[in-house]
Amino acid sequence: MEAKAVAKYIRMSPRKIRRVADLIRGKNVGDALNILHFSRKAASMPLEKTLRSAVSNILNIEGSSKVDPDDLYIRELRVDEGITLRRFRAASMGRAVRIRKRTSHITIKVAELEE
Repeated sequence: MEAKAVAKYIRMSPRKIRRVADLIRGKNVGDALNILHFSRKAASMPLEKTLRSAVSNILNIEGSSKVDPDDLYIRELRVDEGITLRRFRAASMGRAVRIRKRTSHITIKVAELEE
């Protein structure tokens, strides 16, 4: 049994989120939440929120009363690039330079350990 959670339009670049996502990919949910909770990176907050949502989704599936949260692991974790907000800033000699404010989409699939 598996469930997924998606967080869209996170106002952080995918590169920064992927650095933290690589720490928890494929791990047990309890270990991953522990790593994210004590990580000092800002990207750990949206990842932790999305992971908790995925765990909640699998526990609320009909017929999942026998699912133990300790037997869950992260089956798939994907960080995709979202839309880029383009802003302009004044530069020297009357020019304008483009500032790209990147966004991310986080997809986490959580599944039960198969014995």
